[in-house]
Amino acid sequence: MIQRTLLLKFAETTTHEQLLEVAKRFKALQATISGIVEIQAGLNMAEKSKEYQVVLMVRFENQDAVNAYTIHENHQAVVSYIREVGRLESIGVDIEI
Repeated sequence: MIQRTLLLKFAETTTHEQLLEVAKRFKALQATISGIVEIQAGLNMAEKSKEYQVVLMVRFENQDAVNAYTIHENHQAVVSYIREVGRLESIGVDIEI
């Protein structure tokens, strides 16, 4: 199993509602993309790294599922939305669990 963790940083102009919508759209991917075991997404509550507002964790069955997710049209639609609402940068890591 592969776990991807992603931290997203947004512009100061990105609203709280838009951040919540990012998390909601990520969570919805579980129902539409096969190979996803679990998705968790929400707003960062930690003070230490508060400049990253949204945290995403996705567990995939295997590397093939990660590869399929990356190019899936529904995932790409979420990627477009996060750019549209002001994503500045992101940090992502994958680990085998």
